[in-house]
Amino acid sequence: MSERVVPEPQRRRRRPTKQGVVLSQELIVDTALRLIGQHGADALTARRLGAALGAHPSAVYRYFHSTDDLLLAITDELIGRAQAGWQPTGDWRADLRAIGLRIHSSYQTHPQAALLAAHRTTGRTHEIAAVETILGVLRTAGFPDPEAVRLYHAFVDQSLGFAALDAAALALPAVSQAADLQVWQASYARVDATTHPHIAATADLLADDMRRSGYPYALDLLLDAAEARLTAIR
Repeated sequence: MSERVVPEPQRRRRRPTKQGVVLSQELIVDTALRLIGQHGADALTARRLGAALGAHPSAVYRYFHSTDDLLLAITDELIGRAQAGWQPTGDWRADLRAIGLRIHSSYQTHPQAALLAAHRTTGRTHEIAAVETILGVLRTAGFPDPEAVRLYHAFVDQSLGFAALDAAALALPAVSQAADLQVWQASYARVDATTHPHIAATADLLADDMRRSGYPYALDLLLDAAEARLTAIR
């Protein structure tokens, strides 16, 4: 895709596409998310999008400068979906935990897109709102600004890091996912206790725990540390 986006007032198609729909940024992003889920990163081309929308590929240029511009819009959409419906409770720890779990869940819903989007910074509406919300929770809780910024950084990177890691696992073919889990039972459960006593002692626990994401526990550890630091500050 090339750098030739059409100005906002001229974007709307006067006629529906072959499929009877009027193009919009929202429709293109939704379609791109669906195609990425089906075909991975290779789906993010004007040709494939045009075919799925029933429009000429050049129509996409009316809304996005480039493939990367579209990817940033997809990233911002995932961030927006994570925030949809969230309401603050006034309990800073509960609020941060809910935000983190929402971010993780939003990316897991679209694992193929998460692999492309988790590391991007958009500077767009939903991301700006999320940064404002998280910093607001931290500053209102009483964290000094330098501490609030560092904690914001650690919180977001942890959330997105786990989101990308778990998305990569979910993006694997089902056979590969099952094979990876089976390793914990087929290999680790059979290690020699004389040479690997700690694995042997916890093999059953490992096999069970590896079926779940480690993010909720890691998030609680981060929040425990943050709470201890806030207590010390006060």
